[in-house]
Amino acid sequence: MNKSIYPFVKTLIISAKKQCSLIATSVGIIAALGGFLYGYETGLSNSVLAMTYVKENFAKNHESFSARESALTTATLSLGTLFGALSSSVLADSIGRRSTIILATLLIFNIGTVIQLVATNVPILCVGRTVTGFGLGIISAVVPLYQSEVSSKYVRGSIVSLYQWAITWGFLASSGVAQGTHSRNDSGSYRIPIGLQSLWAILLSIGMYYLPESPRYYVKKGKIVEAAMSLSTLRKLSAEDYEIIEELVEIKANHDYEDSIQINSFLQIFKSGRGHSKQFLRIMTGICLQALQQATGINFVFYYGVNFFINSGVQNSYIISFVTYAVNVVATVPGIFMVETIGRRKCLIYGALLMSIFNLIIAIVGVTTNSVIANKIMIAFVCCFIATFASTWGPVVWVYVSEIYSLNVRAKGVSIAAGTNWLFNFAFAFVTPYLLDQGNHTAALGTSIFFIWGGLTLAGAVFSYFAIYETKGLKLEEIDEIKKIRI
Repeated sequence: MNKSIYPFVKTLIISAKKQCSLIATSVGIIAALGGFLYGYETGLSNSVLAMTYVKENFAKNHESFSARESALTTATLSLGTLFGALSSSVLADSIGRRSTIILATLLIFNIGTVIQLVATNVPILCVGRTVTGFGLGIISAVVPLYQSEVSSKYVRGSIVSLYQWAITWGFLASSGVAQGTHSRNDSGSYRIPIGLQSLWAILLSIGMYYLPESPRYYVKKGKIVEAAMSLSTLRKLSAEDYEIIEELVEIKANHDYEDSIQINSFLQIFKSGRGHSKQFLRIMTGICLQALQQATGINFVFYYGVNFFINSGVQNSYIISFVTYAVNVVATVPGIFMVETIGRRKCLIYGALLMSIFNLIIAIVGVTTNSVIANKIMIAFVCCFIATFASTWGPVVWVYVSEIYSLNVRAKGVSIAAGTNWLFNFAFAFVTPYLLDQGNHTAALGTSIFFIWGGLTLAGAVFSYFAIYETKGLKLEEIDEIKKIRI
């Protein structure tokens, strides 16, 4: 066997032996539908605002959206997700991970969708996107948390990576639906793609109803019998099996130690030392990773790609946008396996370096020449950039931030990390039209904006080199122990 692929095959064999059960696959796929919602709704920002009917009926001048209108319409979704993510830990720790996901999708997300459907102007549309965003924020924090807590150490990275892969499918689906409706000269052009997302939310709710609750949540609530039954279902072993008992004892012992510290508030988890397991540096690691993920510029392509390609003179901008989404879907697949083969740390370092190079090439080509060939080169390297992100920083960041916190603060830690993601998502979404567009009070950077993304992704590589260590193949409790020693 070729030595270069031996570790990859070996990992797959071990994973198959240790957790080859239908329930493990179900957890990955069904819970990952939350990522599909995330990608579908955010992808609509790119497609819907470029529709002729929407611009004629929603824009103030009935021709095109101003930088302010584009910023508000796009960024209000991120504003809602920010508050949803930050509030998610309260629900996740009180009613459970599974119930929180069902509540966020079946109720909150769908209320926001209905408001968007009845909207006839920008303010009401913004309200709907804010409510939808609140539900998405909860989902974005709790789904990776749930996936990491119910998966075994052998496939945890791959299972959580499915969340990112589902996001890419959501982007692709929204682009495909919008491609089919954008030429309509009636409200169906935007109401059909918006209304369809309620179907995905209902499917996620139904699927989550049949999945087991996180055993670590049960331990946190002192429900040891329920925790054992949950582990038994997830591992396809008897509740009296030695492996189940051993894992449950380890989870319980770790929780009891952390619970003795009594970290009950968000402010307390920022404290270091004196029995607090040095949570501050863990929290800052999650914050920095999520901020740097947004700083790669990936959502610039997905939020404003259609308008950017139009302004750059690219023909068939909707089709080009669909192609970039397709690249995102395909390129995420290697990342699902790479996270468990080459590991989290190398994915982050080398991924950031490659993205920085591609961003700088796009910027240089865009500012030095203006031709059909130059446009093709830019599109090619945009696809290279997306492929690199999709196989590295896309899935790996969510995997890493779902692993590094102690059980008693994990929900809070993940909610802060997810909140940071959406905070910077909001900031970049709001500022980008002013940096990109031409007109009063705008910078009109055009393709020069990729110089900014290139510099920020280089910073991401430096941060990963100095701040990230490998967690591949470790139990969550083992990662916690290493964090206590090394940080």
